[in-house]
Amino acid sequence: MDINPEFIGLLGGFLSCITFVPQIFKTWKSKSVQDISVHTFMIVLASTIIWIGYGILKDSISVMLTNIVVFLTALIMLWMKWKFGGKEV
Repeated sequence: MDINPEFIGLLGGFLSCITFVPQIFKTWKSKSVQDISVHTFMIVLASTIIWIGYGILKDSISVMLTNIVVFLTALIMLWMKWKFGGKEV
């Protein structure tokens, strides 16, 4: 049985992409951002930028797509922290 490594990368990437989705929905519904760490999401942004660069260098669609989506979800969380949390960001 032949398994395409890029398929495995896309599957793992999909799971990584949905990591923050439950938190996004919970935060949107509750409007509570008190326990959301800005530093965590800043680290996520930095790491995804590096991973996107790596994906470009390696020509890996799965790495690039995964990290673009994770980058966007981290931005959404930071935006909600700013929107619902006032001056804390």
